[in-house]
Amino acid sequence: MRTPISLLSLTALLVSSCHAKLSFKGGKASISGADATVTHSVNLDPSKTAQLNLASDETFKMVFTVFDDEKGADVMPHQAFLRFWDEKTEEEGIVPVKVARDGKARFSMNVRKPPTGLPPTTENNPLKVSLILGSFTYEGAVLPVFDITLPPSGSVPPHPDEALYHPQPEIFHTFRPDQKLPPKPISFLFAGLTLAPWLLLFGFLSKLPISLAPTTKTIPFIACLAAFEGLLFWYWVDLYLGQVLTYGAVLGLLTAVAGKHALSSSA
Repeated sequence: MRTPISLLSLTALLVSSCHAKLSFKGGKASISGADATVTHSVNLDPSKTAQLNLASDETFKMVFTVFDDEKGADVMPHQAFLRFWDEKTEEEGIVPVKVARDGKARFSMNVRKPPTGLPPTTENNPLKVSLILGSFTYEGAVLPVFDITLPPSGSVPPHPDEALYHPQPEIFHTFRPDQKLPPKPISFLFAGLTLAPWLLLFGFLSKLPISLAPTTKTIPFIACLAAFEGLLFWYWVDLYLGQVLTYGAVLGLLTAVAGKHALSSSA
């Protein structure tokens, strides 16, 4: 993974107001097999770069001492890192190194459990390793240490949520087809059947022996009944059920009063 911001932050640690510069001495790298037997050992020198090869069942160990190159005193830097850089893929990894108060540092790496900061590796592609030393008291340093060839890293298992960030299939909405109206003759037929009882009612009103002409006392009751019909039509067009219940309660009270008054007048 490219981490230019991390590299810049680490380089900022190298700035110091003093002229004394940090370096390392007594550097030694060793490679041991699965039985802990040392198979290869090399002395590390800041002036030249060592070449190392590490197999999948081997362990790499490194020791060195940080010192002030002006006075030669062993010192403890504020920060110490190993930078693994792949020139071909431009991938880099930063791995911290723990340094004791006396300046002595140790670093160990098992290929079977590599550090999390190690970049992906490919076959026959060495990583250039540099030691980064930073301090608020001394001038820091970036020192090439060695080139190391590691076994190819295995494929990273996909994250369970990785598929969520890939392009998803396009969503197609299926709508209900438009409502089909029946033929007009059928509509007129059922409309006639609906109005037929009213036509019969108005036709037989003249045959009744009593007069149905409204009086001034029955008109309020008839108006309330008509208002109920209008309220139901308004509910069908625009109102909600709660509004209908509220208006209906008020209108029902008025209808009951008007109906009682109309009955008392006809008695």
